[in-house]
Amino acid sequence: MTPIPLDFEEPLLELEKCLDDLISRTPEDIDRISFIQEKLELMRTDLYKNLTPWQRVQIARHPSRPYALDYLEHCFSDFVELHGDRCFGDDKAMPAGLARLGKYHCVVIMQQKGRNVKENVLRNFGSPHPEGYRKALRLMKLAEKFSLPIITFIDTPGAYPGIGAEERHIAESIAVNLREMMLLKTPIVSLIIGEGGSGGALGIGVSDKSLMLENAYYSVISPEGCAAILWKHRKHAPEAAAALKLTAQDLARLELIDGIIPEPLGGAHYDVATAATEVSKAILHALKELKQKSLSNLLKERYAKFRKMGIFSE
Repeated sequence: MTPIPLDFEEPLLELEKCLDDLISRTPEDIDRISFIQEKLELMRTDLYKNLTPWQRVQIARHPSRPYALDYLEHCFSDFVELHGDRCFGDDKAMPAGLARLGKYHCVVIMQQKGRNVKENVLRNFGSPHPEGYRKALRLMKLAEKFSLPIITFIDTPGAYPGIGAEERHIAESIAVNLREMMLLKTPIVSLIIGEGGSGGALGIGVSDKSLMLENAYYSVISPEGCAAILWKHRKHAPEAAAALKLTAQDLARLELIDGIIPEPLGGAHYDVATAATEVSKAILHALKELKQKSLSNLLKERYAKFRKMGIFSE
């Protein structure tokens, strides 16, 4: 099934319709068909190789884009979900458990959105509550106890800002995770697979290897939120997206992430199996590298990685 086209993909859709119409009416016109096919491929390649930050944000939010549980299904085996934070409840926006990736037994922690109204209500639109972060930390401590690597999948517009979340100390739960993840004596790999929104993403984002899919974004605030503050209107979101330097390419250049995972042309939703293969390869490569380090060096390098962020020079 062809994914729903985004606004900037409409010219491609029109040319595809023209090509289909030509093939159905005059299949014998090989030269003209070949010309349009070549033009279509050139347009597609040129478009996706020169995406603006706002266009990448749109791809990161595409409703057909694979979510964390899709990657879990394609990349991992023997998954056993573990529930609850042992304080308040179980957050369905943050599924987590034990799984196997290749030869590695690991703990997988995910932020999960829904594909329809029912699923989005269940998953709280991918915005975790405090109990989600406390569950994540409980499982991280379990991973540390049994020397299991931790894999986190980040895909959230942000932690849930509702009254109940504030009453249960959402900021404190994220802050504790930031502190404790810095000290965990086991390798941590984080992947931003879609939206990486503010503290909601950071709450499971402290890691030895921070990897981003090519069309994901990672930002202190959404482009719309930034536009509302600076320009007083969300119509300036494209300008805000450019100013925020939120793309994988920008963040790699600023040395805020450790690697970019390539996506199929057009985005991961055009070929989920290929995207999942790239994700699996990236995680395995990261784990192989991290497993060769002593725990003392692992912790020193993790600290140094985050300590150098935000340093300004004259």
